[in-house]
Amino acid sequence: MAALLLAIVVNSASFIAETVRGAIDALPKSQWEAAASLGLSRRYTVNDIVLPQVFRVVLPSFGNQYISLTKNTALGIAVGYPDLFNIYGTIANQTGHSLEGIIIVMASYLILSWIISTLVYWANRRLNPTGVPR
Repeated sequence: MAALLLAIVVNSASFIAETVRGAIDALPKSQWEAAASLGLSRRYTVNDIVLPQVFRVVLPSFGNQYISLTKNTALGIAVGYPDLFNIYGTIANQTGHSLEGIIIVMASYLILSWIISTLVYWANRRLNPTGVPR
């Protein structure tokens, strides 16, 4: 379980870090120069000028990553695979309905994906008003 947790954390953290780094590198150099000409320190430049612009760019990518993270946690089932199917076997033996358990798990991942994508959609619409290129 620790290895699974470590792998998912490292994978997600590296993907998000690379996305943010790429967005910061894509920001025009003139933004940094304008902040320097106003006499802003590096900290204020990053917090007040760079990050708000970068956040608008990376928000859709973050949404996709969090949906992927939700799905990747299903890999934890591989660790608990025998336990999961022992539970389904018990349900099937007692009620004769094992398919419903699998459908519930699938539906829960679908609902989580919908919730995350809806939140990202609304945040993206709020940050990027219509008529502004995305």
